[in-house]
Amino acid sequence: MNGEEEFFDAVTGFDSDNSSGEFSEANQKVTGMIDLDSSKSNRIGKIGERPPQENGIQKHRTSLPAPMFTRSDFSVWSILKKCIGLELSKITMPIAFNEPLSFLQRITEYMEHVYLIHKASHQSQPLERMQSVAAFAVSAVASQWERTGKPFNPLLGETYELIREDLGFRFISEQVSHHPPISAFYSEGLNQDFVFHGSIYPKLKFWGKSVEAEPRGTITLELLEHNEAYTWTNPTCCVHNVIIGKLWIEQYGMVEILNHRTGDKCVLNFKPCGLFGKELHKVEGHIQDKNKKKLFMIYGKWTECLWGIDPVSYESFKKQERRGDHPRKARPDDGSRKADSDVADDVPVVQETVQVIPGSTLLWRINTRPPNSAQMYNFTSFTVSLNELKTGMEKTLPPTDCRLRPDIRGMENGNMDLASQEKERLEEKQREARRERAKEEAEWQTRWFYPGNNPYTGTSDWLYAGDYFERNFSDCPDIY
Repeated sequence: MNGEEEFFDAVTGFDSDNSSGEFSEANQKVTGMIDLDSSKSNRIGKIGERPPQENGIQKHRTSLPAPMFTRSDFSVWSILKKCIGLELSKITMPIAFNEPLSFLQRITEYMEHVYLIHKASHQSQPLERMQSVAAFAVSAVASQWERTGKPFNPLLGETYELIREDLGFRFISEQVSHHPPISAFYSEGLNQDFVFHGSIYPKLKFWGKSVEAEPRGTITLELLEHNEAYTWTNPTCCVHNVIIGKLWIEQYGMVEILNHRTGDKCVLNFKPCGLFGKELHKVEGHIQDKNKKKLFMIYGKWTECLWGIDPVSYESFKKQERRGDHPRKARPDDGSRKADSDVADDVPVVQETVQVIPGSTLLWRINTRPPNSAQMYNFTSFTVSLNELKTGMEKTLPPTDCRLRPDIRGMENGNMDLASQEKERLEEKQREARRERAKEEAEWQTRWFYPGNNPYTGTSDWLYAGDYFERNFSDCPDIY
């Protein structure tokens, strides 16, 4: 079974407001061995710990209007078993497996840790800038941790904008293609310090018990003050136990970040879980110059934090670790392995958190999630605010903005019946519009992006056409 179109956003997303404390924390040095025991806190903050916004910057909501709808009464297998041999794009999933966001909003979660881009812009040395860019690339997928809900497939022509003056950026995205599904995005710093853009079109594979999304499309970050451009692609994301058992997520694959001006490259290995879960969530890699000389070592977990250290100290520590070679703990014998089709993939036991090498520098740490995150689809504080529709916003938004989708709004408000009805209505409306274009032999015209080649890699890409924030929305399509 294989599909590459509409089901992709069930497992992708490329992922809490930043406090100024993270800037100073990222520069701290470690003088001894530290075990960051995140298992005790599970990164859940206390109610009311977020300081109020000041200086006229608007506050954002801290919870959803209604709690998450239980999925315990639904079985994906009851749907998939009827579709053996069909493409996943032909399968309509019950709305109970969704989360109240569009995939365009899921992409916007890249920007949660945008302070790392601002930090890179102010760093004078290329090596320091690459460290911050690498931390940003890892942080961009961190919001996927424990996020097993499926974002809504964007409708053709759907858009999403986000302006965060407190975080110093604005963002626009558009669904530029439906078959295959392609989402294009563009973001810029409000102080003209960066431009961040790309197009996402993952390839989906269904392996019987899991769904794997292989990323397609180039992500580009331009640091304007340094005349530098960095490009990379995201790691592969896999959701396990889509048929039976507890859902869990892992990311794996090599991510290479290239500085096109200096030739420096950061190579990051998102490690697969492995047979006993020992490597779950781990990220290891290095920064090298154009002659492939290693300049800096990076390690951590994409669900927790990222650390860095010079290569000599790193290798010295690893040698000592190998000489000390602690005896392995005995592993329980679970008898002969059952057939893969008869049992769910075991959820890996949470391993000890990152063991920090003395002398390491903290590059990034994940933000705390709100105390009620588990009842809000495991959203971060940043994510909770993405679909917020404040009074009067309808007058400034285009009619294609995700916030105006009635099915997502219905689900967010806890009205699952309305959400399901509206989802079916919108999908049928989209199909009818496609039939009308076919009759008239008319091509769909994108509004804010156009197809072209990435200026740094030469690969196919969707480029921002400009003028969105001039707010001339008179010719926007009626898709809702």
